[in-house]
Amino acid sequence: MPRNAEVIRQWTILRELESSRRATIQRLADLTGVTTRTIRRDLEALQQAGFPLYDEAADGRKFWRLDTRPFKGLRETGFTVAELSALYFSRTLMNCLAGTPFQEALETAFGKLEAALTPRMREFLDRLPAVLAVKTEPAPRLRHVQREHIARLLDAILHQRRVAMRYHSFTSRRQKDYIVDPHRLVYAHGGLYLFAYVPAYKQARTFALERIRALSPLQEAFESAPEAAETPFAHSLGIYEGVPERVKLWFSPKVAPYVQERVWHPTQQLEPGEDGSVVMSMEVCADQALRSWILSFGCGVRVLAPPDLARQVAGDLRAAGALYESALPEMPAQ
Repeated sequence: MPRNAEVIRQWTILRELESSRRATIQRLADLTGVTTRTIRRDLEALQQAGFPLYDEAADGRKFWRLDTRPFKGLRETGFTVAELSALYFSRTLMNCLAGTPFQEALETAFGKLEAALTPRMREFLDRLPAVLAVKTEPAPRLRHVQREHIARLLDAILHQRRVAMRYHSFTSRRQKDYIVDPHRLVYAHGGLYLFAYVPAYKQARTFALERIRALSPLQEAFESAPEAAETPFAHSLGIYEGVPERVKLWFSPKVAPYVQERVWHPTQQLEPGEDGSVVMSMEVCADQALRSWILSFGCGVRVLAPPDLARQVAGDLRAAGALYESALPEMPAQ
């Protein structure tokens, strides 16, 4: 059985009952390609999960329905003022979903929350960003066709269908056609990325959504590959994939307190020095994101290992220094 087959099938049942208003068990079995016994187990599992499903007799047959107001109970129980306030304020944190198929639904949901608050409550809550604000990351400008790509990818991921894709690579500076098994969409560093398995390469790869030039869902189904179970970008400080290796960095006493304040990667280990410096060790891939992060500390950091990374960072610093040296005579004195 393909990975997540049960949840995909049950989601298909919910969507069918919502769109068709009612359906027989046989109809649901034909739609999902399983036995009626399996459908009965699915309906029971969905009911136990809290979905308001019920059956009724009509025209001598039994039909199943889904209550179109599944959260009616919330109105009876009621939100507390603190809960409504927290949900209302959390709109600021949802900017990462702008341009996705969820944006319209979120705006509608927050509109209902806003209606549940008094005007004076809303006036107060609207001032909260001055006290607790969220700096959003730069987001890609999604065109209409890219929103269509998101919708198609979500559907393909849910139903485990392969897609044909034309992709523009910044590395090779050309467009290339792929057949991929889409596994998930990932939001990271202000952008949306497709994490997919490429059968031709027998490996998982990451594709930036805005660089997808064409996308066509296929009828061919796929089964999850072991590589797809991995967390995207798990070994990178950025949005890259690669083999992790032991990285050791020395930070000067001036920047060490700042470095020690945060967890930059789950594998990091810190060794404080008597002079206030600190040595950080972590298992990450030596990619562009790591080098950019190291360079952001300027002369306050030195790569201890691996040697290849130290040489790459030293080369970047020399190139940057040469670039400035060549421009300094042309720059007016301040």
